[in-house]
Amino acid sequence: MRTVLTRCSLVLSLLVAATFVAAQDAYKVIPVTDGGTISGTVKWSGPAPHELDFPVTKDPQICAPDGKKTVSLERLIIGPEGGVANTIVYLKNISAGKAMDLPEQKRHLDQRHCRYVPHILLVPQNADLAMQSSDATLHTVHMDGAASYNLPFPFPNRITSRTMSAPGLVNLRCNGGHVWMNAEMMVVPHPYYAVTDESGRFTFSGVPPGTYQIVAWHEGWGLAGKEQAFDVLTEHSVQRPVFTEPKTWEKPVSVKANQPSTVNFVIGNK
Repeated sequence: MRTVLTRCSLVLSLLVAATFVAAQDAYKVIPVTDGGTISGTVKWSGPAPHELDFPVTKDPQICAPDGKKTVSLERLIIGPEGGVANTIVYLKNISAGKAMDLPEQKRHLDQRHCRYVPHILLVPQNADLAMQSSDATLHTVHMDGAASYNLPFPFPNRITSRTMSAPGLVNLRCNGGHVWMNAEMMVVPHPYYAVTDESGRFTFSGVPPGTYQIVAWHEGWGLAGKEQAFDVLTEHSVQRPVFTEPKTWEKPVSVKANQPSTVNFVIGNK
């Protein structure tokens, strides 16, 4: 069963990567002088599921300096007003528009207190992802999906960079025994992507007039089980969480010259 879950996850990542390539391969940068804006929210409906926690089984003095014995897997963050953070919202069928202007902080990865920070990354296609560890212990950044690397970080505060050449979804995890560490990276071919904030809000600016499909993508918040993994430092087998599949929601949106548009998503277990 663990093998089947792992294979399904890999197949899903490859399918997402292929979809991105097919949908966005022809994007062209053009002057946008009469662009509109799209803004909105992603909010949760219904009872919030229990937060996914995982026991701290290694380096508790580094990974849990507050003394807690468990850490959050960070799969679902719902704000006080129901906004869902860490949802990727993007325009699906846009072929031309402004140049890339995604925020720099979303393309830099830190490993801090045995967490990947940020938990959701947006990296432009053919741009570099800069990575470092703030922890005085061995971490790794293992990637699968649209990028495939396994990079060790034995020393704090040393930056390593890799170019993300293929668009699509990349799963990140640690092979250094910190099995709860997880993050998702989307390598994107155009700038009309956003990650919702703690209030579930997103905004796009400089959108050429037209009709588009807007998609809300969430990594998913369920735990499908556990799988055997290998701690490269201790050379022991460990149990890694396996997550359920990502979820998507889609709506049409029309953008008029120099005008605002609003799109709100409501998501939940149903």
